[in-house]
Amino acid sequence: MNELELKYGCNPNQKPSRIFMPGEKELPIQVLSGRPGYINFLDAFHGWQLVKELKEATGLPAATSFKHVSPAGAAVGLPLDPILAKIYRVEDMEGLSPLASAYARARGADRMSSFGDFIALSDICDVDTARIIKREVSDGVIAPGYEAEALEILRSKKNGNYNIIQIDPDYQPEPLERKQVFGIMFEQGRNEEKIHEGLLKNVVTKNKEIPQSAKIDLIISLITLKYTQSNSVCFAKGGQAIGIGAGQQSRIHCTRLAGNKADNWFLRQAPKVLELPFVDGISRADLDNAIDVYIGEDYMDVIADGRWEHIFRVKPAVFTGEEKKAWLSRLTEVSLGSDAFFPFGDNMDRAYRSGVKYVAQPGGSVRDDQVIETCDQYGMAMAFTGLRLFHH
Repeated sequence: MNELELKYGCNPNQKPSRIFMPGEKELPIQVLSGRPGYINFLDAFHGWQLVKELKEATGLPAATSFKHVSPAGAAVGLPLDPILAKIYRVEDMEGLSPLASAYARARGADRMSSFGDFIALSDICDVDTARIIKREVSDGVIAPGYEAEALEILRSKKNGNYNIIQIDPDYQPEPLERKQVFGIMFEQGRNEEKIHEGLLKNVVTKNKEIPQSAKIDLIISLITLKYTQSNSVCFAKGGQAIGIGAGQQSRIHCTRLAGNKADNWFLRQAPKVLELPFVDGISRADLDNAIDVYIGEDYMDVIADGRWEHIFRVKPAVFTGEEKKAWLSRLTEVSLGSDAFFPFGDNMDRAYRSGVKYVAQPGGSVRDDQVIETCDQYGMAMAFTGLRLFHH
């Protein structure tokens, strides 16, 4: 099969729609269930490239949670501690496989953005991973294969209409890629540059120490950025992205967006949030929405109008600004990657507020000295990679 007709394109009015291979070449995928759409396939193919490269770079199973052609989360398969298991909603699942842990991390870091995601897995989908996917709101999954029981679990999702794609892990695309915009063909060489530790050798700050754990996090952040709509930055810690700022027109807005997401990730681990008095039987989505409201700045205004009374057994005590600041001061050893140079030191000011200690960016700004000086003020270690990672 070298062509697959789709229901419609990005929007229902955009017909006809299809994916196809030129000439006699076969599509490198099989649809095992459902009917994936145009945007589903965009997310699937970008996500697959991301997790394949993460696996190659780290040697660990990898997963990503994609929404609208950018990752909401990406991670490798490191074990979960009890707090992360709770905020990722897998505390009832013991002994998760590395692949399942990777997806729990990728899906759980930014649960608001991951709602209705398209999943990419680097390895054959096992039963543990399928069970997590089964209970989350998701559009579909792409993987190089599926265990028989895992496939049956996934096929039971959405009354048998869940989108399941199997991709040939040995497929290699042509070195030139093309797309058409406004009837005009664009062509460029694929971005085949590999992300590796060697890119982190040029440390330009006074602090030259980047521990191995931070190098892994920086590699994860840079690979994530390679498949994120630009401009973009990525905060990472403990083998996963914890905040991604994608598609912003200015670098500081990327940093603020990603930093706010990283802050929310850490605030969800605060005892006051973990102990929220929810009523029984609340849906996972309502729990996530309620927590997002609770840790937000407008909690008092929202709770005052009674819209959330059915969520809590009793009205929770306010999580004050002072309490949040004190808790966030514990967020440390965070790594930050950027797909292009930082033009001003204000990005480092904002990054420091979210615990950033290690930075990787291409360098090349006329204000590099200002950015380095700002890093030095905070004791950060920053590497210039010399590699821009714009993605459009």
